[in-house]
Amino acid sequence: MRASRLIAALVVIALLAVVVFVAFGLATSETTSETGGEKDSSGPAAPAPTPDPQPGSSEPPEPDLAPYYSQTLSWEACRDGFECATLTVPVDYADPGGETVDLALLKDPADELSQRVGSLIVNPGGPGAPGTTYAQNSSFAFRDVLRDDFDIVGFDPRGTGDSDPVDCISDEDLDAFVASDPDPETAEEGQAYQASYEAFFQGCVANSDSLVGHVTTVEAARDMDVLRAALGEATMLYFGASYGTKLGATYADLFPDKVGRMVLDGAVDLSIDSRQLSLEQAGGFEVALRSYVQDCVDEGDCFLGDSVDDGLATIQGLIADVDEEPLPTRDDDRDLAVGNAFYGLVAPLYNRDYWSILDQALELGLEGDGTLLLRLSDLYESREDDGSYSDNSAEAILAINCLDDPYSVTADQVPAEIPAFEKASPTFGEVFAWGLMACHGIQSKRSEPAPEIDAAGAAPIVVVGTTRDPATPYQWAVHLADQLQSGVLVSRDGDGHTGYNSGNDCVDEALEGYLVSGTVPDDGLEC
Repeated sequence: MRASRLIAALVVIALLAVVVFVAFGLATSETTSETGGEKDSSGPAAPAPTPDPQPGSSEPPEPDLAPYYSQTLSWEACRDGFECATLTVPVDYADPGGETVDLALLKDPADELSQRVGSLIVNPGGPGAPGTTYAQNSSFAFRDVLRDDFDIVGFDPRGTGDSDPVDCISDEDLDAFVASDPDPETAEEGQAYQASYEAFFQGCVANSDSLVGHVTTVEAARDMDVLRAALGEATMLYFGASYGTKLGATYADLFPDKVGRMVLDGAVDLSIDSRQLSLEQAGGFEVALRSYVQDCVDEGDCFLGDSVDDGLATIQGLIADVDEEPLPTRDDDRDLAVGNAFYGLVAPLYNRDYWSILDQALELGLEGDGTLLLRLSDLYESREDDGSYSDNSAEAILAINCLDDPYSVTADQVPAEIPAFEKASPTFGEVFAWGLMACHGIQSKRSEPAPEIDAAGAAPIVVVGTTRDPATPYQWAVHLADQLQSGVLVSRDGDGHTGYNSGNDCVDEALEGYLVSGTVPDDGLEC
């Protein structure tokens, strides 16, 4: 279990309710209409007409990149009603004549061509989540206002999804990696935990090609500009969620004159170091868990206890019990290990609508059945029923994060960190403290330094924060909006990860008015 991996793929979280409800016989008549990805199952349709490129859209930042900026995308029907293409980019932007990599693209064409605004490039976070899946599920992620007026375009960032995915360990080893004990209790266990990271990164180099050393956020942001040009857009139209805010802010800093309209929802604070990010994220999950338990108590007859403290103690006790002895599940070949229990607990905290699923998972767990917690963990990690993984997000997130910032501590240094983390999060603190080891053993080195983000000269960039966001705490949005010279802060008072399409009309209408019409919200808007 790796706490540093908790800035997660929204597209996975978005499908939790549907898959879990169906798997456990809880589906309602409305369930299938909310899954997204159901554009048209009647058969392949001809690709939508491609608009003429806007003037200046293909002008490269450097002459050697001209072949990439002038490429034409060949869209073909795919995935029952969508369109797919590939974009070619250099593996190393310092050597544009060298190796190349093809990035997978998916487009959900605008429903109202007569009022089409342009191509909205989207990224769901991770890092490592496939953007093509995000775009394919645009009917879940985005309201009709945006889907009517924009081609929703998702791309799998380099090293992820179908874009030459990095491969670090086998599926069986990944199962064990995810399930492992998050808080070693002896020096020997700590050293074994450390060795697991070393083996992981050794595998990344052994099992992947040279791209594994070129999967930084900076390089992915450069890819985005090539994609903008290939789409014929003179300026960037972008919606990034979670880690996608870091990607978007990095793009804005590298190409401020190309920023058109950008929404960064569920922001990452780019001014603090990895340790502080982990510490504050631990606190964010504690706030979210307390909010969940408070809701249970307020409803009356809460199965967790009569107070928030009682409820937290019940949950902590369950996790401790699983640590002592894994729970059986309905899968005769798998028990619920403590790492899976952790991910099963945190996954539904990303969306308040899924708290009822967490109720059921915890109730079953307290009765000695770990099935639903294991299922939630599998969904979070993109693990299929047959033991395979539908994408490489569980591996790519470490490969990307640690190439961006290789900071780590050793097993001997972790105990000194635990008190501060437990103060921030009595429930999750120790897990996050051990997560500081997550980049131990990385062998690749980034090809260029990360910029200090301010995006000087960019058009207004809207940054969204949610007050009880577990994965990207609210203060991160406040800080990112301050870091960006043109940052505009929109705040949602609520639970769950990210603010758009979360049942708050104030947020939705502000963002949609900005993206569709260019109406910039008031800085500091509170919803």
